[in-house]
Amino acid sequence: MSTKHQVFVAMSGGVDSALTAAILKDRGYRVTGIHMSTWKDPEWVARTRDQPAQGALAEEVADTLGIPFINLDVKAQFYQDVVQNFIRQYLAGNTPNPCLFCNPQVKWGILQSYALDQGADYFATGHYARIERLESGPVRLLRGSDPTKDQSYVLSMLSQTQLSNTLLPLGGLTKREVRAQAKDLKLPVADRQDSQDLCFLGDVNYRDFLNRFAPESSKPGEVVDLAGTRLGEHQGLAFYTIGQRKGIRISAPEPYYVVRKDIENNRLVVGFNHQADQCSLDAVGVNWIAGSSPKTDEVYEVMVRYRARPEKAQLISASEEKFRLKFKKALHGITPGQVAVLYQGDECLGGGTIQSAG
Repeated sequence: MSTKHQVFVAMSGGVDSALTAAILKDRGYRVTGIHMSTWKDPEWVARTRDQPAQGALAEEVADTLGIPFINLDVKAQFYQDVVQNFIRQYLAGNTPNPCLFCNPQVKWGILQSYALDQGADYFATGHYARIERLESGPVRLLRGSDPTKDQSYVLSMLSQTQLSNTLLPLGGLTKREVRAQAKDLKLPVADRQDSQDLCFLGDVNYRDFLNRFAPESSKPGEVVDLAGTRLGEHQGLAFYTIGQRKGIRISAPEPYYVVRKDIENNRLVVGFNHQADQCSLDAVGVNWIAGSSPKTDEVYEVMVRYRARPEKAQLISASEEKFRLKFKKALHGITPGQVAVLYQGDECLGGGTIQSAG
């Protein structure tokens, strides 16, 4: 690759983005590291005051590699677009995955736009997914080669334009290979553990977060069965997820599961295991990566949450705004607010936010 090509690498302070920058520099790109400082729960900030900040770790990697580094403050927009939406979704009875909306709106929406405005040819991240560039012009988003780390799901809401200007150099690597290469290069974050938490909550329990930032979420109400019979009391609908078993605390011959949330009447509807199964879903807020919907009546593999096992489903109807899927077998806990993502082989076609299931 000619050194005329410039790439901005989103650097989080972790090993994946660090190796991404190192690989692209080795390939001859002019690399600039860019970190986004996002809003974080003050309680979590207080707990981690003695730990090195992510931005400082990212800058240390950039210094090690000898590349320019930019720390972009996006706290205000992150709070508005990601955190407030997270709260609104929970209050509406949904269980959101904020990463699916942070990526197109903030990470790509702000960082990639900034990079391109600064003259970059590409924007790169350390996600485990692959991009295939077709001779005809468009790109396809493919699963990462390591099935245990594939992150194409969380990139499913990116547009064709966003993906066209993106590089994902880790897509063909395993996590073990990434750590080994990072150690060989003596990158300072080679042994840093991956975070499993939401980036703005850390180890803060989301229930505690909602209690502090949305006290109305802690409104008790009735727990009822499918016939409407009162069984007990819940402590706030936001604290329950469709398909959830733990925390219902109602004695019965077999465990109860959350089947539905009746927001209008503030009631939690529960049922037994088989009553929590669903065979179809409707999704809205759709993103089709190719720019148009896939063929209807075809069978696709569908993931209804991150790390879920892909399940076969028929695409009953589809448009630019919504789609409906019918699964080949009943699934447990299809959850409004999560994103249903369609695959055809290794290709990620896009997805939409689950509105309802039945």
